[in-house]
Amino acid sequence: MEERNELYPVFLKVNKLNILVVGGGNVGHEKLHFLFKSSPNAQVEIVAKWFLPETEELAKKHGAKLIKGRYKKKYLRKKHFVIAATNDAKLNKRVHRHAKKRFLLANIADTPELCDFYMGGIVNKGHVKIAISTNGKSPTTAKRLRQFFEEVIPENVNQMVENLNEYRKSIKGDFEAKVEQMNTITESLIVKKESND
Repeated sequence: MEERNELYPVFLKVNKLNILVVGGGNVGHEKLHFLFKSSPNAQVEIVAKWFLPETEELAKKHGAKLIKGRYKKKYLRKKHFVIAATNDAKLNKRVHRHAKKRFLLANIADTPELCDFYMGGIVNKGHVKIAISTNGKSPTTAKRLRQFFEEVIPENVNQMVENLNEYRKSIKGDFEAKVEQMNTITESLIVKKESND
């Protein structure tokens, strides 16, 4: 049987969740950069013995709290998930162990078997957001797919979404009737190529 991606994609309101990032170096910075790029108002605390200057700058720009010092399990209190991004494998595993005891979701950098979730490639055009996962197999493929979707999704897609939202509000009837009308009006978005046979 062919192997398949069994991950379930979700879109988290990280401006309403509390996130802990452990690690102030390159990997931690990369995780923070992509998190804030997608969700500028994410609620984040970062704990590390030291921070890259660009991480300090990024944290300041987005109102993230920096905790300078050693990681302690008390920092997991009132958190919804944790990202461990240090170059210390033992510390990363300890963070994972502490997270599991508290039923917290954890992402342990470069250790897929200790990850409850991955941070995939993201295409963002206004209200439209597409997340791409290769099940941790090929970040390069995810990157290329992201570039492809950024090219093919029209720049005015946000206006279309806004217009359809206004139209949806004006439709009378029950949920099923509304879905049927929205399906009819959006059919033209999918252009089917006619067969040459």
